[in-house]
Amino acid sequence: MPEEAASRSATAGREEPASENPKNQVRSVVKAFAVLKAFGRDLPELTVAEVAARAGVDRGTAFRLIHTLIGLGYLRPVPDGRRFRLTLKCLELGFSALSAGDLPDHALPLLRELVPGVADAGSLGVLDKGEVIYLARVDAGLERHGVIRRPGSRIGAYATALGQSILAWLPRQEQIAHLESVERVKLSERTLTDLDALLARLEEVRARGYAVSDGENAYGLVTVAAPVLDQRGAPCAGISLTIGDGRLSSADFTALAAPRAQHLAAELSEGVRLSLGAIGLPVGTR
Repeated sequence: MPEEAASRSATAGREEPASENPKNQVRSVVKAFAVLKAFGRDLPELTVAEVAARAGVDRGTAFRLIHTLIGLGYLRPVPDGRRFRLTLKCLELGFSALSAGDLPDHALPLLRELVPGVADAGSLGVLDKGEVIYLARVDAGLERHGVIRRPGSRIGAYATALGQSILAWLPRQEQIAHLESVERVKLSERTLTDLDALLARLEEVRARGYAVSDGENAYGLVTVAAPVLDQRGAPCAGISLTIGDGRLSSADFTALAAPRAQHLAAELSEGVRLSLGAIGLPVGTR
């Protein structure tokens, strides 16, 4: 690929999303959600002054927003007349998201936002007895390279960025148990199979926050991956982004895709945490 085209591809997706541009945001909406988020399990009932302090707005603004939300049905005053609490109508917002399905159902539209703009393929997978099981996959051309990772496919976790991103967040003894539960064979000359070398790699992945595979399980492929963590902070799945040979250098793709993989994984982790496990893995993969 010519350098100019590669440069355009490397910068694709780096433009600031319209939703993150302050000029495109309605500040009153931001403040209204800050008021709703001021309430929590620790403080389910708040005064106007407490709402103002926790939401970062002045008392007059807090007063007006509270009474607007009361009119819309999302807040109600408690009998003492000084404090307010969330209503069950707030559940409508959460259950609209929860009804979308399990973790793969939530991951697919997020992966589609990055494929093919940032990567040629994106995956969600889980760890099972030393292997990665692919649960969701968006592919925009890697199958023509002979790389097939359909949902249900398995591959040794030791040889994949996706597998290493999950393994890196496990205790050492669990890492060893998974690595020793499968035959570790070289899928390319770059595949790590030595146990000590793999454990050292997992330490690097944990410190960096994401895993990178450059031709380790298929020639010419570069993959970055990040873990999805449950409400306990344990890895329950992983997200990966992959490009084929010639599109970008390994370094350029890593710089482009790693932050996006981490952001996507963090978004799914937050969904698992906020849903208290209601958003989880399909039956049979837990």
